[in-house]
Amino acid sequence: MTNPLLTDWNTPFDLPPFELIEDAHFKPAFEAALDAGRAAVKAITDNPEPPTFENTIDAYERADDLLSRVLGVFFGISGADSNDTREELQREFSPRLAGYASEITSNSALFARIETLWNARDTLDLTPEQARVLMLTHRSFIRAGAALDEVAEARMAAIKSRLATLGTAFSQNLLADERAWFMPLAEADLDGLPDFVISAARAAGEDKGQDGPVLTLSRSLIVPFLQFSTRRDLREKAFRAWTARGANGNDHDNRANAAEILALREERAKLLGYDSFAAYKLETEMAKTPDAVRDLLMSVWEPAKNAAQQDAEIIEKMLVADGLSAPVEPWDWRYYAEKRRRTEHGLDEAALKPYLQLDRMIEAAFTCATRLFGLEFERLDLPAYHADVSVWSVTRNGEPVATFLGDYYARGSKRSGAWCMAMRSQQKLDGDIQPIVVNVCNFAKPAAGQPALLSCDDAKTLFHEFGHALHQMLSNVTYPSISGTSVARDFVELPSQLYEHWLDVPQVLEEFATHAETGEPMPRDMLDRLLAAQTFDQGFATVEYVASALVDLDFHDGPAPTDPIQAQAETLDRIGMPHAITMRHATPHFAHVFSGDGYSAGYYSYMWSEVMDADAFEAFDENGAFDADTAKRLEAAILSTGGSRDPEDLYTEFRGRMPGVEALLKGRGLLPA
Repeated sequence: MTNPLLTDWNTPFDLPPFELIEDAHFKPAFEAALDAGRAAVKAITDNPEPPTFENTIDAYERADDLLSRVLGVFFGISGADSNDTREELQREFSPRLAGYASEITSNSALFARIETLWNARDTLDLTPEQARVLMLTHRSFIRAGAALDEVAEARMAAIKSRLATLGTAFSQNLLADERAWFMPLAEADLDGLPDFVISAARAAGEDKGQDGPVLTLSRSLIVPFLQFSTRRDLREKAFRAWTARGANGNDHDNRANAAEILALREERAKLLGYDSFAAYKLETEMAKTPDAVRDLLMSVWEPAKNAAQQDAEIIEKMLVADGLSAPVEPWDWRYYAEKRRRTEHGLDEAALKPYLQLDRMIEAAFTCATRLFGLEFERLDLPAYHADVSVWSVTRNGEPVATFLGDYYARGSKRSGAWCMAMRSQQKLDGDIQPIVVNVCNFAKPAAGQPALLSCDDAKTLFHEFGHALHQMLSNVTYPSISGTSVARDFVELPSQLYEHWLDVPQVLEEFATHAETGEPMPRDMLDRLLAAQTFDQGFATVEYVASALVDLDFHDGPAPTDPIQAQAETLDRIGMPHAITMRHATPHFAHVFSGDGYSAGYYSYMWSEVMDADAFEAFDENGAFDADTAKRLEAAILSTGGSRDPEDLYTEFRGRMPGVEALLKGRGLLPA
């Protein structure tokens, strides 16, 4: 049988031949890719010539070309459209990939060649990009344990393998809980729900094989239910189910997994000589130290908590006026915040939503990229990995830049959240390789024939993920290891969060916020009220985020807690977490932190990047939202450079200096009056 993952893709735009790829192809392709990677590394270490940048680093960059291609397709599909076979393959592949990575970084002959080059780096006449790649490669081997003795090296490999297994289990447990729970809604249960929520619930019912509407744990469905349902009892039931994901005492319970993950991370860090996992993890980030992270988070925490407490007093009065007993509970907040927004700002989510059509918001994101960076988007009639996925070609001045896939609707086979990934990264090591970039979201799918309508948060999410996509698309580096979003974790959110600002530009809303039925633009008074309410309820939003970030930091800054749930409670008690607000991501479903190492000890990075994005957009405020020169500087300094330079240098090149926290507090409306 010909395996399409192992053959040249004679497809338009070099897309994977999705219509030919079957689940049975993944394992043999994975095996062949591992063999190819090992052979490539052996060719490097068997080379009798003295190490050079070309025969060692260039060759090492190419070693996993086939593996990257196979895994780009596999993980792209399995995260967004899972099934039992793909989940089993994930469980098999994850520890084997960790073992393969350990095998490579513990290859003493390979490390000796890299070490030789590192020690002679000042004599090699390297380009700045090559010097950066050499530094990052050498550092990654050291941090992976290449300099450990044999016993410690073996233990490190075992830790990585176990962490890979646990991270996969954590993610799959969360998906299983989300997929299993739904709540049928009778006619009386729909009280207060606007048509768009009922329509989404009916579509969810069809997806679940039910005759009527159901509530699921998809954020794009459960949040509006919590905003609008007059049934306090149902809001409580739904909220408790939502926050209990991964902690239901069933086969999918994640609490023991979280404890073991934290213990293994601490052991891993100490094997490498660090005091804590946070010290190890943050060394290569912009923040550098746990103390720097804590200082940032606490500088925002107190103003946010004060704002939230003032809001809670107002909400409690509204609750009591409705004849209900205090205190305000977490399942009350969104409902009364929505009522407040209607009263104080004249804004009704149900009235706003028809103006935020998914197709028009996609068009808005594309048009902003055209005006800023000259990109053009053409929709293609090409097959993807799921019928809901759309494909676009991306060009500039008639030249290909990237291929973009948009996968926007929630479904039971898709893990929760939103993300951007590259099925293929940009690079120029072997020709001019354009990226294949995917945005995945979980918006509520409308009933057949109805337009998909977004909340304000949904629209922000779309722009956020497209900002990540631009970081991938506009990448212009030689080496795949530093391409696109391969940057420090607390820098990677800068392009995505910065791009969110263009959704708030009045001329963008005037043009693209058009009514789903009438086609009329959003009335000017509604637009003005929407923009005036941008800081509304930011105490709540900031508290739920910062609390999560502080819990994450505490987990990793010191001895690993044997009971993470108790440790979480102690952190929240210490910082004075308001009763009516919960963490945005509690431990058993904190996928950012426990599904892999990406955001471990790093959930703070959204706020670290927000300090920069708030300041960066002020450059556009000063010169015009679509100022060509400012956009060119942004692309040249940040969007095109990947990880080729230190992020602090890149930001300083764009803005002239590093920012303070004031722009962030101003943007969130948290500066004292």
